Amino acid sequence: MNIRRRRRRFLIPLDSMSDVAFILLIFIMFLSLINYRQEIKIEYPEAETAKNTDAEKNLEIWIDRSGELYLNGSLSDLKTLEDSVIKAYQDAPSTRVHVIADRNTQFEKVSRVLKILQVLQYRTVSIVVR
Repeated sequence: MNIRRRRRRFLIPLDSMSDVAFILLIFIMFLSLINYRQEIKIEYPEAETAKNTDAEKNLEIWIDRSGELYLNGSLSDLKTLEDSVIKAYQDAPSTRVHVIADRNTQFEKVSRVLKILQVLQYRTVSIVVR
């Protein structure tokens, strides 16, 4: 008995390919809108003078227009700043450091403070500049 195998031909229906492509296009466009981020214009606060805030757990470093450093409202230098950051971290590792600079402060002055924090590998730093 001789059995012949039947040869099957598979056909891909091309009629609906344009519909599938259109649906994929709509799906991709929809996903791209989900990640859309709107920017809101806000006015950043400007530091005219150094002031102490009510936050007890924050270590605030103010830099005025001339580049003078204020640590929690009192005039300071880089060495005192470094020692205070080390002491604050040893007392409470969750202490946040806020660097607040006047908008007319030269970036070199801010950069000195950031380099100290970088060398100390301080991780919770907020920078408030304009």
